Amino acid sequence: MASDSSKVWSVFSLGSALLGAAVAKKVLNTSWKAATGKQPPANPADPDVALWEAVTWAAASGTFVALARMLATRRAASYYARSTGHLPPGLGADAAEKPSLTKEPSKKPTKQSTRQSTRAKKKKAKEASPVG
Repeated sequence: MASDSSKVWSVFSLGSALLGAAVAKKVLNTSWKAATGKQPPANPADPDVALWEAVTWAAASGTFVALARMLATRRAASYYARSTGHLPPGLGADAAEKPSLTKEPSKKPTKQSTRQSTRAKKKKAKEASPVG
């Protein structure tokens, strides 16, 4: 079952990331045309493209596409968690540090509770032993 859940999340996150990147690219291309009046550089590494244009395009497109993919993946993870009742596989590392809205907070034993538990077990064993 966990394998199925992992496969579903893989497909779902890939689809949302690709969709987010495609929308970001379309918005970025349209914005570039409106701002500069030119088509965005097809290949910023081309020596015929002005350096300022190549650097600006690379920085803007890289940042914008990465942000769109991250936001789309976060949105997909939120939907997945609401639908299944738990976070997608691989996203639970931060959940141990702070409580999630989708699952119970982690109840890891503390050092103090572990010591108390060990003492209680020793005391119970001592009381149960036939030799006083």
